[in-house]
Amino acid sequence: MTANRLSRHLRAAAYNNAWANHRLLRACAQLSQENFEAGRTGFFPSLKATLNHILTVDWFYIDALERNLRGEPPHPDYQSFFRPEQPFASAAELRAAQRASDQRLIDYASNLTDDMLDEIVVIQRIGHEQRDTRERLLAHVYQHQIHHRGQVHNMLSATPVAPPQLDEFYAAGEAPLRTQDFIELGWTEEQIWGIDNGR
Repeated sequence: MTANRLSRHLRAAAYNNAWANHRLLRACAQLSQENFEAGRTGFFPSLKATLNHILTVDWFYIDALERNLRGEPPHPDYQSFFRPEQPFASAAELRAAQRASDQRLIDYASNLTDDMLDEIVVIQRIGHEQRDTRERLLAHVYQHQIHHRGQVHNMLSATPVAPPQLDEFYAAGEAPLRTQDFIELGWTEEQIWGIDNGR
């Protein structure tokens, strides 16, 4: 196995996360505020509530990961990331904040090597500490976003804006389908995949 293959995959997953959010929030930004806030069937009751939840949970975990990397103790008031529960009122505001959060996650994952992935990250909870490896926490963050993005995708199908395609990131042969997105994001295929891009 090539050295740092797993950390490289986790970095690519951070890019995939940001790309999917870019497409999804671009679609949501085309909605009226009424459609954005309208009650819908899902784990959270609206597009606005679901997207705010994705972002605040990202803030919570990314803060813990960054603190650990800097050798700092856990955040003493982790619930502050969820006050208020919905910090952003519009899709445009959420889009900008999510993009900034996604860049933090990319930067974090880009600084990892395989021998760093088993280090324990400690998160303060009410009455106890959560302890997980960096690898597990990153996997959880990605899965959490995938889970709720799927709900947003489904909610969009009941609006005037069609839900975007979100499954074109990894396949080399589908690079042309993401070219415009990568231009908007300022990325290149080589930046993500390295010298073996397309093989």
